[in-house]
Amino acid sequence: MTKRGKGTKLMILVDGNGTPIGIDIASASEAEVNLIEKLIDNRVCDEAPERLLYDKAADSDPLRQRLAAQQIDLICPHRKNRKRKPLQDRRKLRRFKRRYKVERTISWLGNYRRLLVRHEYWNHIFAGFAQLACLFTILKRF
Repeated sequence: MTKRGKGTKLMILVDGNGTPIGIDIASASEAEVNLIEKLIDNRVCDEAPERLLYDKAADSDPLRQRLAAQQIDLICPHRKNRKRKPLQDRRKLRRFKRRYKVERTISWLGNYRRLLVRHEYWNHIFAGFAQLACLFTILKRF
């Protein structure tokens, strides 16, 4: 059992409709690039996603190569201070317009007070409430 402490990061994997299919709790001090693969492994469905939309925090060539080995296409805008030549063309970024579905799901989970304020001291209890909130979100959609 680990204590939550001040910095806990809640990461959510959603499908194309905004339905949560994976959740992960991690320390806020870890870089998001290192947490993405663990989030994909924590998904509920059997098949891996074909594409992964993420923000500029995931712009990493080693991450792109590791996900490409799993046949997952990482779609994220490049950072402005990128030293290497961009690896993806602008056509893939057209899918980035649909990122509002991810943000909408995060705001739905914000309706649950225990997740918004984080009353829980222990990580496993907080993770349980986050999973329960995802379950309620899925049930509301059907």
